[in-house]
Amino acid sequence: MIGGPPAHGPRRARPEGIQCKLCFTKCHVLLTFLFASLALAATLATGGPASAQMLLVPMDRTQANHLKAYGLTYRVLDQGGRAEWLLNFQGGSFLLPDTDDTRRHAALMGVTVEPAGPAEEARIRGIIAASNMESVVLEKATRIAIYTPPNSAPWDDAVTMALEYAEIPYDKIWDQDVVGGDLSQYEWLHLHHEDFTGQYSKFYITYAGAAWLEEEVARNEEAARALGHPNVPSLKKAVSSAIRDYVEQGGFLFAMCSAPETLELALAASSVDIAAAYSDGTPPDPDAGSRMDWGLAMAFENAEIQVSPSVNSFSDIDGHQVNTPWRKQLGAFTLFDFSAKFDPVPAMLTQNHESVLPDFYGLTTSFAIDRLKPGVVKLGVEGNWAKYIHGTLGEGTWTYYGGHDPEDPEHQIGDPPTDLELHPNSPGYRLILNNVLFPAARKKKLKT
Repeated sequence: MIGGPPAHGPRRARPEGIQCKLCFTKCHVLLTFLFASLALAATLATGGPASAQMLLVPMDRTQANHLKAYGLTYRVLDQGGRAEWLLNFQGGSFLLPDTDDTRRHAALMGVTVEPAGPAEEARIRGIIAASNMESVVLEKATRIAIYTPPNSAPWDDAVTMALEYAEIPYDKIWDQDVVGGDLSQYEWLHLHHEDFTGQYSKFYITYAGAAWLEEEVARNEEAARALGHPNVPSLKKAVSSAIRDYVEQGGFLFAMCSAPETLELALAASSVDIAAAYSDGTPPDPDAGSRMDWGLAMAFENAEIQVSPSVNSFSDIDGHQVNTPWRKQLGAFTLFDFSAKFDPVPAMLTQNHESVLPDFYGLTTSFAIDRLKPGVVKLGVEGNWAKYIHGTLGEGTWTYYGGHDPEDPEHQIGDPPTDLELHPNSPGYRLILNNVLFPAARKKKLKT
């Protein structure tokens, strides 16, 4: 007790009759509590209906399958249940209703759950109330869309692999759906590692003649014609603008690899030609760098554009410059420790059982900190580079995560797919799934 017990004056003798009545009352209360405790213990032992009313899904190192724990939580929400996300408690644990169905699916999915009866639940809530923790209610399952080519395989994209492994449903959409206004049907949108500048990731020269590249070019050119655009860069600018509108109107955007950088470049270059001649038939504007409108971008500003078609880099936004002579070596990035009570959104996005994670390459591996707009939240950093960033636009949010595959640091075209059965506790993949559940949080809890 703060300040210690209250001071008392001299003790006064209590009349004998009153003392006996008080003793009897105390004994009666103690006996009542004892019998209630014995009854509760008997009920728990027999597995009756008063057994654990909640299930704790621990997300620290005691969890057998972190990734499928997100799928279990999503399943509860999808069936109309209510869940809680215990931010900063045991790695960002979940509290779910204790039902036979949830227990059965936890066992089938290999997810560790622990019974949490009234006493244990009260203990957990006491710890949260007194610590840098918070409980956030998750209200409903997020409607998810993955922007991805029609013929893409699940292993082409880390987010798609994570959703497949965690057993979380999603829809695939492509250019015609985006420009046609279908994004309004979804609360969360992930961008496949697309090149929104329309330059085919600048693989055109290196992989000229490769069947997969020729197929990609033909597919994109056909989509551009069908949607009334003169070339692919024009189409991708229209798609980028629609995605920006989606965020501004309340959507949740998540992107990895080349998508964050190229989306931002396409937005800033809305009226500037930055694409190589092989993609639109004309050379890039020699003054493109000075004509970029960074007010249209969401995360970055004042970047230097790489217009040479022979240099496999889009700009100096990417710190690692993976496919250039200036390639930087991989290290590790550190997640910031946010206050769950005062910064619940970044706290949700960084929940993990590890705070230092190994880095991994992508066409865009990292984000130069000096190219970030003011107000961008750095969630994870490595020296002068940010690996994981977040921000808001209008009513919505965007989150960017550099790199291609958290469990394949040197991913190459044609490499075999990552088997997440071998990485059920991947801290890098956990960051992806944090974003999937983030839109389900009760909005009034999300202070800014």
